Amino acid sequence: MSQEEEEQPRVLAASVADFRYFAALLKGVSFTNRARVSIDPAAFIVTVEEARSIQATAYIFRDIFDEYVYRPESRHGSQDLDRSGEDYVTTVFEIPLHTLIECLNIFGSTPLNPGSATKKKQKHEDGGDSDGGGPRNRDKGPGDPGAGIARLDQWFAPGKGTGMRLSYAGAGHPLTLFIVDESGGPTATCEITTWEHEPTDSEFSIDGDGAVLKIILKSSWLRDALAELDQNTTTLTIIGNPPPPGNRIVRNAPPRLRLRAVGQFGTTEMDYPNDREVLETCECPEAVSFTYRYSHVAKALRAMQSSMKTSLRIDQTGMLSLQFMMPTPRRRNKQAQAFIEFWCLAMDDP
Repeated sequence: MSQEEEEQPRVLAASVADFRYFAALLKGVSFTNRARVSIDPAAFIVTVEEARSIQATAYIFRDIFDEYVYRPESRHGSQDLDRSGEDYVTTVFEIPLHTLIECLNIFGSTPLNPGSATKKKQKHEDGGDSDGGGPRNRDKGPGDPGAGIARLDQWFAPGKGTGMRLSYAGAGHPLTLFIVDESGGPTATCEITTWEHEPTDSEFSIDGDGAVLKIILKSSWLRDALAELDQNTTTLTIIGNPPPPGNRIVRNAPPRLRLRAVGQFGTTEMDYPNDREVLETCECPEAVSFTYRYSHVAKALRAMQSSMKTSLRIDQTGMLSLQFMMPTPRRRNKQAQAFIEFWCLAMDDP
């Protein structure tokens, strides 16, 4: 590489003094390896898709980083508008996501629960180790996708963190990580292969007026219910019901939200009442019912386990959208926040 090439501006230069929050968001969507990265002036966005049936996206906004400088290569890329109405170019490429996560863990500095290094480790579906425990975690079997996942607010224990500088020089170049293990500790430089993005015809979206069910609730209400399900569960049906006329309290009225899980050993139903302490908001004009493969929905458990609130939406075709609002890291003079969005298609013939 010539000196001129070395000195050319990077498309992205981003750094953070403690990258554990960044790593946690990546792990929330790491159910498959190949990931699409989209970079724009506002965010570093990572999307994964599997079997054209499920998709997950981690929106990592610029305020999460201590430094975030984005310089698009040209005006010939994907163009959009920001909130001020000005146009910008989005840089898109693909990476092996599991490799990125392994590089971040090169010093063993991103345990799922930093305070539980001595606890027994369990194997997960992706083959990686994770610490068991946590106030709400049960000692599930190795195949449980939600086992041993710590909440994100446990990632911000006092003490020195491991710093990261992330850079990308443009098409054909690797995604480069420079990692420093605490102040004055060892350093590592990792270059991760990038690929040109291959567009697909998959569409995961819900029009604003197309949702037949909209619910916002604390993630713990949904997480704890799903944690009780047998690992042999095959399908999960989400049922929504409209409120009684005039929102009156009617005895034996159907629940606003019902989850019905079917497995090899029977059926389990979980009802959510019309109570604002449980369902913060619930919009359902008429009764709806859609069924999903539980193995697909279970892939959202890792992100759900770390989130504070969940927005659940379903459209008339059964497209399921789960938006997980993540806790805000403690940062001076910044409101850094991120969320993970999960999409899943309903079964055609449940």
